[in-house]
Amino acid sequence: MLKVSNVSYTISDRFSLKDIEFNIHRGEHVAIIGESGCGKTTLLKLIYGLYDIDTGSIYWNHIQVTGPKDNLVPGMPFMKHLSQDFDLMPFISVEENIKKFLSRFYPKESTQRTKELLEVVEMTAFANVHVKTLSGGQKQRVALAQALAKEPEVLLLDEPFSHIDNFRKNKLRRNLFKYLKQQNITCLIATHDSTDVLSYMDTTIVMREGKIIANNTTKNVYQNPECHYIASLFGEVNEIPLHWFNKNSTDKNKMVLLYPYELKVSSTGIEVIVKESYFKGSHYLITCLYNNHRFFFLSEVPYPADTKINLQMNK
Repeated sequence: MLKVSNVSYTISDRFSLKDIEFNIHRGEHVAIIGESGCGKTTLLKLIYGLYDIDTGSIYWNHIQVTGPKDNLVPGMPFMKHLSQDFDLMPFISVEENIKKFLSRFYPKESTQRTKELLEVVEMTAFANVHVKTLSGGQKQRVALAQALAKEPEVLLLDEPFSHIDNFRKNKLRRNLFKYLKQQNITCLIATHDSTDVLSYMDTTIVMREGKIIANNTTKNVYQNPECHYIASLFGEVNEIPLHWFNKNSTDKNKMVLLYPYELKVSSTGIEVIVKESYFKGSHYLITCLYNNHRFFFLSEVPYPADTKINLQMNK
């Protein structure tokens, strides 16, 4: 188990991490999400041991994570941290970049392991290509294979798919997280991509201004967001007075958070004015106005601007 207890760390006079506390079980996949500058990357570095914490403690099972004050080479040996800066050697091949992390005393096993990792990150065809000639996304995939080379007990990923095109990203995510589950590798990922979170993470931790404001199963965090900020991290969200849709509501100030799919066109409900229709492939995202309040809903068809339609809650 990874146990983070009351951890605080001062970055500057303007910002610090405060009272960070959570537990993660072996093999669990956890997303850390939040707006830019909320402390996600710093938290991953603290967990890896790249910084010395001010107060609190971090343990993996019974081993305490310590920082540069106690380690000549910072970073815990049973963890691997993949940052947004790739630590690759540009003038050797992809295969050699991975093999340098494997034992030279067992060349056959190292070759087999390298082949396996190249398949996971879909870089087999580039095994003998020099890294300097690769694209940013290809380099990111090589760096990911490097991180997995010695099969860490804990893998810390900071925006691991940010340079990879969508055409390859989806399959790579499936391959990677399936592989990590099979090997029972604990994974923490700091990300802005809701697809990383919803499809693959067991638990989601939400951060804001250096603090954890939500920590629950991913499904619960998504379906029951405690505030607009949390819901907005998954995409568009509406904050609407409840009495608009529930005539039995006596509290005119009570607001409800609704994702666009939770509203539907109906013969009853509130009458809104359509403003824009955005094609999203399988549906349209429609913006509309009601009482000078702009919000969103989904539709199978577009609507001309200024069309009047009725909406009701779809939940």
